[in-house]
Amino acid sequence: MATVTASVPRLALPGILRHRAAHKLLLLALAAAILVPLANAHWSSGSWPGALTVDLSGPLGRANDWIIDNRDSSPLFLYFFGYISNAVVLSVRAVYLVLLAAGWAGVTALGALVAWRVAGVRLAVGTGVAFLVCGLLGMWVPTMQTLALMVVAVLTSVVVGALLGLAGGLSERTDRALRPVLDTMQVLPAFAYLLPVVLVFGIGVPAAVLATVVYAAPPMARLTALGLRNADPEVLEAVESLGATGRQRLLTARLPLARKQLLLGLNQTIMMALSMAVIASVIGAGGLGDRVYQALASVDVGAALAAGIPIVLLAVVLDRVTAAAGEQTDEPTASDPRRWLYALGATVAVAVAVRLAGALDWPSGWTLDIAEPVNRVVDWMTAHLYSGVPYLGGTADWAGHFTTWVLDPVREGLLWLPWWSVLLIVAALAWVIGTWRTALTAVLAMAAIGVLGVWKPSLDTLSQVLAAVAVTLVLGFATGIAAARSDRFERALRPVLDVCQTMPQFVYLIPVVALFGVGRAPAVAAAVVYALPAVVRITTQGLRQVDPAALESARSLGATSAQQLRQIQLPLARPALLLAVNQGVVLVLAVVIIGGLVGGGALGYDAVFGLAQGDLATGLVAGAAIVCLGLMLDRVTQPTERRTKKGA
Repeated sequence: MATVTASVPRLALPGILRHRAAHKLLLLALAAAILVPLANAHWSSGSWPGALTVDLSGPLGRANDWIIDNRDSSPLFLYFFGYISNAVVLSVRAVYLVLLAAGWAGVTALGALVAWRVAGVRLAVGTGVAFLVCGLLGMWVPTMQTLALMVVAVLTSVVVGALLGLAGGLSERTDRALRPVLDTMQVLPAFAYLLPVVLVFGIGVPAAVLATVVYAAPPMARLTALGLRNADPEVLEAVESLGATGRQRLLTARLPLARKQLLLGLNQTIMMALSMAVIASVIGAGGLGDRVYQALASVDVGAALAAGIPIVLLAVVLDRVTAAAGEQTDEPTASDPRRWLYALGATVAVAVAVRLAGALDWPSGWTLDIAEPVNRVVDWMTAHLYSGVPYLGGTADWAGHFTTWVLDPVREGLLWLPWWSVLLIVAALAWVIGTWRTALTAVLAMAAIGVLGVWKPSLDTLSQVLAAVAVTLVLGFATGIAAARSDRFERALRPVLDVCQTMPQFVYLIPVVALFGVGRAPAVAAAVVYALPAVVRITTQGLRQVDPAALESARSLGATSAQQLRQIQLPLARPALLLAVNQGVVLVLAVVIIGGLVGGGALGYDAVFGLAQGDLATGLVAGAAIVCLGLMLDRVTQPTERRTKKGA
């Protein structure tokens, strides 16, 4: 009987039909064959049907009016939001007064000594030079204002993020509930929630700090939860076997084991808080961001750069110091409290000496004006590169060709597709690389855009995002591969990437407009500049972490350098490359608002218009649509854990 069973021939299927992805697509095609005719019969096949939209302008308008009418009388505002506002103002003012009391020499000495204790002499010298450059540019007082704001915002973000991460790291159910909240906080454009924050707290420092916290807290929460969940189970089991309580296990095992992730979360929180410096200035944050914003309002690129450079220097210094703290060993000398007391004593001595000498303020004669030469360079670039370049045309021609040949066809193609076909494409992409839950989430996010009544502007924004991501990935992968193969090139590239990643988008926005004009092309260019560093860094790191034994085996078999790259490095670095794609999409989408300021239109313009006109409905609906686009693009570009493990 067993022989007879074994002899029954199996049904021969083509190889492609035996693939898991083919099974998913066949099921999706079967569902589409049933559902699409029903959808056509009820709502036709053009753009998103009006019968499936919900008008939120009425409820949001009433909420806007209620806040305005009750802001000065309701106990909620007087005894809750009012106390929060006062606490923020007092905290920022206290930090600012301490910085002013220390004087320029005391602050510089403190920064250099902290960097020395954490990372060594080289970074200490770099930190001291960075603070001195802020003074030389005539930006000492605005730098201290920004530093005071950032200290309070970062500390608040770290506390909020650590508490959320603690809850998510200790409870899988809480982590699943927090994930969409953190996604929304990170993807929702700042311009979309600036208006509600201003309505509640008014123009000023409290609104700026709280808007920064909304944007900067999620990385701390995510990395805290990740560090707690990935703690070594053997160590936890050993601590538990000694009779430790849950609180003792947390304090003596989980948190120490998650130290690197916690410091990385601090690093990312600082970077994201500083990136909000200019946007927060729109609602009264002051400091360097306000100088940048005022300079750009008068089209003064030189003055904007003079205020933007200190932001970059602060970001680079804090990035290096926190990164070095994360890599620091737990040797006794590294954490000796006496050494920190000596450093603090030296700082106090310097501050007292400067105060007795009456030189607290930066000397007015020690400043350097870079605005005029920078403006001359920008004028030369505009005059010689905008048009008329022999054989190459000019940047204006390039922008026109890119718009005509890339942006317009992609936008028209997306708008031409029936609404149900867009949902089918999203479902197919998400399901092939993930699970049915991934596909359902992506489809629901895309459908929510239609329900909000912004289907056409969302597809316009999507066309710009796709074009920008394509350019970013081509340049990012090529540059990352080159950096991974050459240590010298990577070292030379690192400061360039630091500047591109930390320089406020508002600073390089005017040179981009001067070179490319106003429209969707400069919006894409600004997005590429912002997203490219992350793609390059992740690609380089992924290729460098490939198993050296695999490369050595390929070399021993006579594989050329190009063959090693194609057959060994790129396949083994696939998770990192997919992460680079995902981060490129998210970061490009984050610049959609900036694109709305330079003629990108679509959702970016709606969000900016809502803030400028105090129109809560327009701004929030556009922001919610951008969040839905980000959620959908995240699901179709990042394979789920199950998918990666099975390799299906």
